[in-house]
Amino acid sequence: MRRRTLLTSIVGVAGTAGTAGGLIAAGAPPALATGSRRVLHVRPGDSLQAAVDAVTGPGWTVVVHPGTYREVVNISAGAGELTLRGASRDPRAAVIVFDNANGTPKPDGSGTYGTAGSATFTSAAPGLTVRDLTLANDWLRADHPEITGTQAVAACVTGDRTHFENVRLLAHQDTLFADTTALDAFDRQYFHRCYIEGDVDFVFGRGRAVFDACHFHTLQRDVTFTPKGMVFAPATARANPYGFLALRGRITSGAEDAAYKIARPWVPSYETTAWPSLVVRDTWIGPGIDAVTPYVNMRDAYPWQTMRFREHANSGPGAVMTVPENRPQLTAEEAATHTRRTYLGDWKPYGRP
Repeated sequence: MRRRTLLTSIVGVAGTAGTAGGLIAAGAPPALATGSRRVLHVRPGDSLQAAVDAVTGPGWTVVVHPGTYREVVNISAGAGELTLRGASRDPRAAVIVFDNANGTPKPDGSGTYGTAGSATFTSAAPGLTVRDLTLANDWLRADHPEITGTQAVAACVTGDRTHFENVRLLAHQDTLFADTTALDAFDRQYFHRCYIEGDVDFVFGRGRAVFDACHFHTLQRDVTFTPKGMVFAPATARANPYGFLALRGRITSGAEDAAYKIARPWVPSYETTAWPSLVVRDTWIGPGIDAVTPYVNMRDAYPWQTMRFREHANSGPGAVMTVPENRPQLTAEEAATHTRRTYLGDWKPYGRP
């Protein structure tokens, strides 16, 4: 199903009124809070970015009512301790979506957006909480054969103590850019009960990120080669003891069996000291993942075997160890150091309802 068709059908399920086609363009300012409550409400016809821009200090909440909002949203580092949440507990009800790609030309003629610049949703705010929403990038390769920079990010997040709860992240290549504000910053991120789908490197970056009870889904891709893609592409800084931790989740696929890899290491050309780190533990891995060779190189100069890739106590057909050397495992002692507590330290978002 093509992405725009999918998103339009979501609006129909939510039962929202909007402009033609169910898509709501950014325009009117949000409904302002009254009294002492620091709450802004965004409804169909409003601009979510305008609501974010209206925030005057820490501790605000922006409530997004059901609808599909076609706009780019950028939350600056100054909007700390902000909560952005859907009015409904169903994350399908409120959708923020746009369609820029890495190679999309900027309207002012100054070049293309680049990978990070393609993001529908960007935040550098510390203490950000996002819950009960869908963040999507519905740019499609098939619609733009002239563009070779096909990365199209749904969310690019930096800033310490970023918390995503019950959020759907939808795109194809590079869906979620979980990064840090600087090379020497070990910004912590916590994703709980989130659904993340894509095809190539669709969870990537150098953030210290915990994915707790999340569902990763690889898409069918119209190519003849395999692997069709990879779920993770961490780029952890060498000085950071922890990178990505996926635990108590599941990995499913819309493609044929063994078409995808769990991960490949990303060592950026601008940051060749990176030492990617990924632990997948206590996770059900479906048949869409190649159980024999679940990891692959991005560049042969940086073989995955030299990276910090480990697994522990996984299950499912994609977790079967037929060639043990291709699936490095944590010992029980090592597993005790790869937990939410060790990755997130004194910040405990999982301790709150």
